[in-house]
Order: sequence, then C-alpha cells, then structure tokens
Amino acid sequence: MLSPGQKVIIIEDEPQIAELLRDYLHGSGFVVEIIGDGLKAVDAIRAAQPALVLLDLMLPGKDGLAICREVRGFSKVPIIMVTARVEEIDRLLGLEIGADDYICKPFSPREVVARVKAVLRRVAAGMAEVHSDLLQLDELRYEARLQDQAVPLTAVEFQLLKLLASEPGRIFSRTHLMDRIYPDHRIVSDRTIDSHIKKLRRKLELAAPQMEIIHSVYGVGYKVEYPESD
Repeated sequence: MLSPGQKVIIIEDEPQIAELLRDYLHGSGFVVEIIGDGLKAVDAIRAAQPALVLLDLMLPGKDGLAICREVRGFSKVPIIMVTARVEEIDRLLGLEIGADDYICKPFSPREVVARVKAVLRRVAAGMAEVHSDLLQLDELRYEARLQDQAVPLTAVEFQLLKLLASEPGRIFSRTHLMDRIYPDHRIVSDRTIDSHIKKLRRKLELAAPQMEIIHSVYGVGYKVEYPESD
C-alpha cells in the first residue's frame, strides 16, 4: 500500500510536459517538485530526499545519465528515466547507471502515474525482514546485507535478489524472472536480465569476496545457493 503525500521530483526542461505530469501526480495524491535545469538536479534530490525521481534523459547543463550516476553515489531512491532515445533503453534500465525503470516519449500521463505507483509498490512490497544466516533482506528499509556487509542495490536488483533468495536452490528461468520483475509485460530481452544479474553479483562480491551465492544454470536460468557450513 502506498503512503499518501509521497514526494516525487520531476527533472524535465520542457515546462508543458513537467506541468502535465505534476497535475496528474497531484491528482493521485503525490507532492511534486519540478526541476528544469540538470545542474540543479543532484542538489535538489539530496536536499528533498524524495520517494521517487522522474528524470529526463536530455537536459540542459547536465544530462540524465550523468545525474543518475551521481545520485547513485549517495542514494538508492527509485529513478524512472524518461527518454525518446529507444536505443538507450538497456543502459537506462540500470545496467550501467542504476535506473529502476524507463518510459519512452511520447507517453500517456496516466501511464507515467501507473509506472510511478508500480515502482513504489515494488519498493514497499512486504514489510517484514527476510533473512538467512548469511543474507539479510530488509524490505522496510530496502537494504541488503551479506555476511553483515551492506550491499547497495537498485530497486530492480533488490527485487531480483529477493525473488532468487525466496527459494534457495530453486532454478528461476529468465522468463520467470522477467515476468516477476516486470509484471506489465513490457518487452525486455534475456540480455537485460543477464546484465542485471551480472551487476548484482559484482555488488555481492564486493561485500563478500570469497562467497558466491548466485549461480548460473547453463541454458536454464539462475538460483541462489549458500555455501555449506564447515
């Protein structure tokens, strides 16, 4: 369930688009701040600590890719990228910069509101702490810890890890992972899931260099398996 009055920052240099999105988000109970200059975006996000950011790709001063990378240095706030450049979609999905979702222009404002709600629901899903002896997933705080070391994750990475860790030893096919992570059935390639897993593994390895918990099953998919204790 979404909390009323959650703040969304819209970073968009076209006033008509920004105001239209603001009006629709206001109508759904969100508090909205509009930033029209890429150079002001990072400071605004740091100061406001919003529930979500709608971030246009093409901005004056500093583009959306640079803003997203910089924000990921201090925050895991959900970021939805807005773009007319379809060829950038794989990058925008967090494969390189840590975005959580994307919307292509032209779009319906209702679709944007639906995507915002969907991402926030994923972030808030399940309020209990899920854990094993080695891996803790705190869904209330949206945090992961491996061997008591913090692992900073995007919303998509957190959901992937949560799903895989929900049934250790079970092999999840790429199709199943795509269906669960993207329930709106958008077109997402196997390569997108593989890239998310690669990035997730890299982050887990930084926390626990001697431990591998996500395993590939050739031609099938992925599973979480914990090392046996001595």
